[in-house]
Parts: sequence; C-alpha cells; structure tokens
Amino acid sequence: MTAPALTVPPARASLAARLRWSAADGLTLVGRELSRLRQEPGELIAALIFPAVMVVLFGYVFGSAIAVPGGGNYREYLMPGLFVMVSFTSVMAVTMRVATDASRGVMDRFRAMPMARSAVPFGQAGADVISGVLALVIMAGTGLVVGWRAHRGVWPTAEAFLLLALLRHALSWAGCYLGLVVKNEQTADQFVPMVFPVTMLSNSFVPTGGMPAWLRAIADWNPVSAATAACRQLFGNPGAPTGRADLAWPLAHPVTATLLWSIALIAVFAPLSVRTFHRRGR
Repeated sequence: MTAPALTVPPARASLAARLRWSAADGLTLVGRELSRLRQEPGELIAALIFPAVMVVLFGYVFGSAIAVPGGGNYREYLMPGLFVMVSFTSVMAVTMRVATDASRGVMDRFRAMPMARSAVPFGQAGADVISGVLALVIMAGTGLVVGWRAHRGVWPTAEAFLLLALLRHALSWAGCYLGLVVKNEQTADQFVPMVFPVTMLSNSFVPTGGMPAWLRAIADWNPVSAATAACRQLFGNPGAPTGRADLAWPLAHPVTATLLWSIALIAVFAPLSVRTFHRRGR
C-alpha cells in the first residue's frame, strides 16, 4: 500500500491551522479509500448492483400482496424505504472495511504516521458517503424505470436526498467505531445479518398498523421509520404522515426526527471513533 502524503502542523500551530491539517489528512484518506475501490472493482460493482436488485425484487414480489394505506402504487410507497435501507447498509460496509484494515495491520501503520487522529475515521466516513450517493443515483434511476416518481418538485426532492446522505454519513461513523472495536473481519462479518432486522422492523416495506401494539411502538420509534416517513413526505409518495393524533412523535415530525437521529449519531460515534483509533495504538 502506498503511504498517503500527510503533513504535520507546527507544534504551536493555531486551532485554524490544526483544523486545516485534520481536513487535509482526512481528504487524503478519502482519496485512499476511493482508490482502493477502483483497485477492487468487484466490491464497488456489488455495492452498486445491490440497490437495483432490491428495487426489482421487493417492488414486484411484495407489490402484488401489500395494500398501500390510503391507496396508491406500492412501488412508490416502497422506494423511500429502500433508499433508507441502502443508507443503513453503510454501517456494515464501513465496519467490514475498518475491521479488515485493522486485522491486516494497516491501522497500525497509519498510527505510526504523522497524521491527524481524526483522519482515518474521517476518510472512511467520507468515502462511504461518496459511494452511497452513487448507490442512491442507481436506485433512483431504477425506481424511475419501475414507476416511482417524486411529486413535490426539485427542492423537496433535493432535501430528501440530502437527508439520506446526512443519515448515511452519521451511520458510517457508527460503522467505523464498530470496525475499530471488533478489529477482525471474520467477527465483523457475523454482524452483517443484524442490520436487516433493524430495517425490516419498520414502515419501510409494510404499514405498521397491523402489528401488535408493542411491536408497532418499536417500529414507530425506529429511526428507519422516521427516515422513511420523511422521504415519503418530501417525495410526495403514498404512505406519508397524515397528521393523525395517534402518530408517534417521530412519524408526526419525521424530518426533524431524522435530523436529530443523524446529529446524535455523529455526536456520539465521531468522538468515539477518533478516541478508539488513538487508544488502539498505545
């Protein structure tokens, strides 16, 4: 592996200089991750094909069996849930990459280099957002082919995709922390199936109204449900929140709830990732 070109600020550099140093090192590591994906195209191709397969599989298999609340096209109801599901897969994708680097000694080499402590976690999270945007573009294109449309215009549509990108970025920090903790790609691989119950126990694919009361409460407070409801609202798709008095707070205010979830994830896992990366070198 070619070592990234990193610089060191003076010992008594100002806060602004240190922030610029951290940003420069982080962007260097983003480039390293993107270069690695180019050298391993199979991983990138699989990550980009997966969203398109999900659209076709869920759209046509579930579409004939599930009634949309209030009526409407099931594939339009489904697409926001699939957008969120793909965003949540970033947790395991980043966990696997970080754990692989840790098990192969790459993290130890980074710690021996004169770089900002936040550079490696920042690079992993930043690169994942870029690949996530590509996945969303492919999924949106596939959705348009099967009949999905965004009905509320350019700005609400842009807001929905920006919200998805923010959520993915937040989740990638969580994945970075998990990868640093497990430090083993075999162990990390065992966690992959755990993301699917989280995405399935929500309003992504089916309405929660038919669930038992206790299970519905869990689904309604699931951040996946809030993000899905926010996208349905911004896209103008079927199943968007209707302002009913019995709605759980995250579903009554889905955009706000998704923003709060994203900010909370970054606030918790960004410092944890940086601290864990630094401590593993002691």
